[in-house]
Amino acid sequence: MNPVRADTATTYPVCRNPFGRLGRQRSCSSVCRQTARRSKRVAPAEPVVSRSEVVYACPSCEACYLGEQRCEACNTWCRRFGPGAECPCCGKPVSIVDLLSPDQLAPTMPATTKLRR
Repeated sequence: MNPVRADTATTYPVCRNPFGRLGRQRSCSSVCRQTARRSKRVAPAEPVVSRSEVVYACPSCEACYLGEQRCEACNTWCRRFGPGAECPCCGKPVSIVDLLSPDQLAPTMPATTKLRR
C-alpha cells in the first residue's frame, strides 16, 4: 500500500532542505517558519490621500501664498489662514474659509436633545 503523504522525509518549500516531520511540524526551523509567514503577509499598499495645501497670508501686505510661510515682498512670517488650493479661474490661492459662509463653518447642534434622568 502506498502512503498518500510521506511523513518521514519532506522538503520545506522555503529553504528546500529535507527534514523529518515531528507531529504537525511544517518547517525545519523557526527562521524558515518566519520567512514563510512574512512571504504570505503582503505589505498593505499606501493609501492615496489627498493632501490639502495650506494658505498663508502676510499680515502687513495681505498677500496670500500657497504653502510658503514667508512673504516674498516683506520678508516677514505669514500667518496660517487655513487649508486651500489654487483658484481654477485666476490661479490665486483660495482658502476654504473664503469659500464658505460663517453659518456653514459653525458646528451644528441637534435640534432636540433629551436629558436622561
